[in-house]
Amino acid sequence: MTVPFWEIFDTGQLGLPPGQKLVEAVQRRIDDFASKWEKTYPAAVKSLLTDRGSLTAYLRFPIEHHKRIRHSNFIERTFGETRRRVKVIGRFPGESSCVSLAFAVLSRAATGWRGFTTTPTGLRQLERMRRDLLHPTEADVIHIAPPTRVSLTKAA
Repeated sequence: MTVPFWEIFDTGQLGLPPGQKLVEAVQRRIDDFASKWEKTYPAAVKSLLTDRGSLTAYLRFPIEHHKRIRHSNFIERTFGETRRRVKVIGRFPGESSCVSLAFAVLSRAATGWRGFTTTPTGLRQLERMRRDLLHPTEADVIHIAPPTRVSLTKAA
């Protein structure tokens, strides 16, 4: 059954907690929507399928944050605050310091901006996300194959 566009991202009726399973459920809704409308609106469906990772990233965060962080105004303010802090630092000594700064900005946003509430469960979830980013498991690590050598000589 195909759902209307805005209902793709309405997760209340799914009854799933935030995380990968919720992301996968919404991704299936995106696929259903795309299969129905791809012939009528090919450019819009292509854009939806191309940006599906960005469109569902907020579903990993605590449920009480979904309505605030899925809109671009909140995201742009967070990016602006992060850029302001990075200008002062100049260059990060490592990846973990960059992740720590990003989470510090998000943590402050979660506790200090209007319209944001954070429950103890939400704080634990944010901390688990931070830990997973800083120390990924082997299953989360993306291994890139080494480049293959190409011979420029003619084959005999």
